Amino acid sequence: MTFPDLGRGVLHPGQAQAVLSLSRHEPSLELARFVEFYWLVRWDRRGQRAHEQKVLAHPNVHLVFEDPGAHVYGVDRSLFVRRLEGAGHVLGVKFRPGGFRPFIGRPVTELADRVVPAAEMFGRDVHRINEAVLHGSDDPALTSHVESFLLARLPEPDPIAEEVAAMVEHVTADSGLRRVDQLAEECGVTVRRLQRLFYEYVGASPKWVLRRARLHEAAQRADRGTNIDWAALAAGLGYADQAHFTRDFTAAVGTSPARYAANGL
Repeated sequence: MTFPDLGRGVLHPGQAQAVLSLSRHEPSLELARFVEFYWLVRWDRRGQRAHEQKVLAHPNVHLVFEDPGAHVYGVDRSLFVRRLEGAGHVLGVKFRPGGFRPFIGRPVTELADRVVPAAEMFGRDVHRINEAVLHGSDDPALTSHVESFLLARLPEPDPIAEEVAAMVEHVTADSGLRRVDQLAEECGVTVRRLQRLFYEYVGASPKWVLRRARLHEAAQRADRGTNIDWAALAAGLGYADQAHFTRDFTAAVGTSPARYAANGL
């Protein structure tokens, strides 16, 4: 089973679909060079146990409008866990890799593994938008509030940001990419420049982005059931052996691939 709106990274998507609803909305043409999409999650756990949703994050910065306040989430290089209880909704802006850099004018690595109050970067007016999002109910109206807020702060186009976004998208599109030097060669840059660009614009190293793409693929395969040839999967993902793959997966997800697959049924 897949999780079509956010794609790879949402762990146990079948269970998630039973707990929450999730929709995705495209940005305007003016913002599309910076923003990948808006995402809106709704849930109602009243009278039920709280649900912990786990996500293997992508190399993207998110601006999230939520209770009690809006926050900027840097690239989370560990396992992101969100506890859902009661009833509510959250609206997020998923920036393209590198797309948040033009808004703040400084290295995105400063945000890695951090959650920062959005007012520190966008000013107090973000509180007004957050209240409008929390008290609204119509999807187009909610995204319109955020769209107008970002358009009023639209930075100048940054060709380097778009170059970096293309590099990251190349990683996710080509399952055969395994090494940083291979990525650098295919992107036509030196390894050192590639590392500097990712530090400045992505907030995670090229090695991390490559590894995370492999783990997204592994989790998606594991979500299909327990009848999986783990040794073949490890080899297909470029691991030297199954043990190395199992260690990587377990460190990122918190459980072994086999146990993860069994728990998703």
